[in-house]
Amino acid sequence: MKNEFKLQLATSEEDIKKCQQVILELRPQLKDRDIWQIYQQQRKENFQIIYIRRDEIGVAFIGFRIQNMFHSGKTLYIDDLCTLSSYRSRGLAGELLKEVFSIAKKEKCDTVSLDSGHQRHEAHRLYLNAGFDISSHHFQHILNR
Repeated sequence: MKNEFKLQLATSEEDIKKCQQVILELRPQLKDRDIWQIYQQQRKENFQIIYIRRDEIGVAFIGFRIQNMFHSGKTLYIDDLCTLSSYRSRGLAGELLKEVFSIAKKEKCDTVSLDSGHQRHEAHRLYLNAGFDISSHHFQHILNR
């Protein structure tokens, strides 16, 4: 990765604020919500964020957690992966994936998995090129509509 970019683990409210723009690019429904408060709740569920910053701005991030599931064993599950649109096609998402693959190996995970919206064709190309297989469909039932 070029010297102008720095990869780091988010550990503070300041780190999360640096990531807010790229988080909201992926999750615009959180626009009026307190991202730090949401992150703190997710941390209780073993959620972590690694991000790439340029200067003081997070330009790409990956959010993940390690969990155990009957169907996949010990799994590093990627909740979120996004690069600001103005920084795409520079290999940043690929660097973040390499980092979580390394973490998964160190933690002796059986799998790395994620869900992706059916319309995110560029992301799907990235995942397939990174060695992911399409292994299932994701279904959800939204409560409190």
